[in-house]
Amino acid sequence: MSNSIDSDYAIHTSQLVRTYKTQAGDVHALKGIDLEIRTGTWIGVKGKSGSGKTTLLNCVGGLDRATSGEVWCFGKDLQHLNDAQLTEWRRTTVGFAFQSFALMPMLSAYENIELPMRLSGLGKRRQRTMQVLNMVGLAKWMDHRPHEMSGGQQQRVAIARAIANQPKLLIADEPTAELDTNTSREILGLLRRLVAEQNLTLLMSSHDPLALEYADQVLELKDGRIANAVVNAPILASA
Repeated sequence: MSNSIDSDYAIHTSQLVRTYKTQAGDVHALKGIDLEIRTGTWIGVKGKSGSGKTTLLNCVGGLDRATSGEVWCFGKDLQHLNDAQLTEWRRTTVGFAFQSFALMPMLSAYENIELPMRLSGLGKRRQRTMQVLNMVGLAKWMDHRPHEMSGGQQQRVAIARAIANQPKLLIADEPTAELDTNTSREILGLLRRLVAEQNLTLLMSSHDPLALEYADQVLELKDGRIANAVVNAPILASA
């Protein structure tokens, strides 16, 4: 493998393997994943529990390291970054959104979004926080705490927090699992707009057929391998 990857590809993996050691023996979560994902693409990942979806997201997002193989993301060879370099890369390149929202309960929407920027020592935090609050349509709710907001509003805050540092890659693990159908459509439409307007690359795992309809391509994992890959005609944000 050369020291760089075609810049058209946000994500490139080659023979990606992730094995976990347990008392019962080795668990082979990923068994040789080959991926090439272009910048600005929404990729949905589906599969039964234990198929390797979350492990794939974690390896691509730098939360976990592959046991073997290669993981390139925006020209960085993640396998050869040390822990400090990987932490810095995640901070500047990746945003994460989870099904549980993971908001700080005692902080307002504004404070939840600003907190990662504050911890990173970034300037112009108020300007960027208000910008993303407006992007997700929650400027009027900026002073509300999570318990004062609906599930959909909390997920909007979580997404705003995830994109506050202007990441190139957004990792979303089951982002609509806790939401009803109408709220899911709102969140998915928001994500579709962000992919288009911010040129985000989105890697999303989901069991939700509706969520997968918004993706440009859907990968099906089975027993740690890609069993199928289907190109979608995705639902657009205005739908």
